[in-house]
Amino acid sequence: MLRSMQDLEDYTIGATDGDVGEVKDFYFDDETWVIRYFIVDTGAWLSSRKVLISPISILSHDWVFHRLNVAITKEQVKNSPDIDVDKPVSRQHEIQYLGYYGYPYYWGLAGMWSTGMYPGGFGLPIGQAQDEQTREERAKAERARHQDEDPHLRSCKAIIGYHIKAIDGEVGHVESLLIDEDTWAIQYLVVNTSNWWLGHKVLIAPEWIDAVRWLDKTVSVDLECESIKTSPLYASSEQLNRERESSLYNHYGRAGYWLIETEIENEK
Repeated sequence: MLRSMQDLEDYTIGATDGDVGEVKDFYFDDETWVIRYFIVDTGAWLSSRKVLISPISILSHDWVFHRLNVAITKEQVKNSPDIDVDKPVSRQHEIQYLGYYGYPYYWGLAGMWSTGMYPGGFGLPIGQAQDEQTREERAKAERARHQDEDPHLRSCKAIIGYHIKAIDGEVGHVESLLIDEDTWAIQYLVVNTSNWWLGHKVLIAPEWIDAVRWLDKTVSVDLECESIKTSPLYASSEQLNRERESSLYNHYGRAGYWLIETEIENEK
């Protein structure tokens, strides 16, 4: 199922021995359009320190009570590497963070995650994936290899309000993001076109994006204004089933992402 970014805000992150805090934002990878980290405000117990929590750590979801239960302890979170979420996250910080928890690196791979489509498929006991010497040696090699690399991490909140530019003009602005609750992929941008067509909301898939210009705050798409105007209307994530998604992709003459994912899995 797909969930809007706003619906996932303020979800409680529950560690194995108590609550860690609440989700306030997300870092997504602007190459693969996948959520890589939750930005979590820890509240009073850590003086509102903000920490990163990876979807890799999720054990279970409780959608009714707005909780994500993770396979880490509060002590691990307390001792995790400090991160300034108001500044860009460097690859060095990521290597330090992933090494601390014993998670594999996700970059440089064809799929969304290291072992396929889903973040929970690693099967790595927290902190026990490798012995300390092996982790440090690997981290050192990775730091040297990727020291000047752009990690492509962006804030989900930051892209809200960006203008959508079609091939032949502007058509609206980004109002929300729809996120797959299993893969944590950003499946759609919800575009509000009310400045052009009253009360009109449509969906744009990341694979139709030509470029995101962060300085100009614009998203350029490989679509024409008229095709966007006549595309199926978006009402809510609860009503967005596979039939409606198929209608959307058929409208644009594109293959559905679920078909491509199936092909990738069958090739393994």
